Amino acid sequence: MRVVLAEDLFLLRDGLVRLLEAYGFKIAAAVASGPELTRALAEERPDVAVVDVRLPPSFTDEGLQCALAARRATPGLPVLVLSQHVEQLYARELLADGSGGVGYLLKDRVFDAEQFVDAVRRVAAGGTAMDPQVISQLLTRREKDRPMARLTPREREVMELMAQGRSNTAIAERLTVTERAIAKHTSNIFVKLGLPVSDDDNRRVLAVLAYLDRG
Repeated sequence: MRVVLAEDLFLLRDGLVRLLEAYGFKIAAAVASGPELTRALAEERPDVAVVDVRLPPSFTDEGLQCALAARRATPGLPVLVLSQHVEQLYARELLADGSGGVGYLLKDRVFDAEQFVDAVRRVAAGGTAMDPQVISQLLTRREKDRPMARLTPREREVMELMAQGRSNTAIAERLTVTERAIAKHTSNIFVKLGLPVSDDDNRRVLAVLAYLDRG
């Protein structure tokens, strides 16, 4: 699996390269700035891009904007964004096109190698990997909205895990209940939120996130 990596801090960039290579990824390019990232994505056409939000020369959202431009040029290009802090605006922009293969993680998650690598693989496969803190803030922001108020505490818990990209089986194991129980909770969630039920995990996660971030 070929990866384009963009991180301006040399030590972190080098560490990520070594980590990903240790897990069998091939680093197609490791760059430190927005212009380099744009060029690498166009030339390398990687299986997944792992991108720091803030890159030179602007040090604002340069990395995110380069990644979004690349997704417009190559629809569905898998992108995993890394950020120092939770920025809801960045999460909204990343999810705006409604297609899969997106992720948003806090940089702290990088220190859990297995969790980070799992997120890279999930995004590369067209899935979603959203940081639990991002999901928590989106849920809290919509907490007073009527459709959200219809959910039970357990349904909110299930939806938060769904939004992280977890399958029904994984959620059942996490909550120590049967997969059938999770399927029932999932069905209830979509009915209460007025969203179509789908067997496609990625589609359902994106639908829920799009709803939560709407308005």
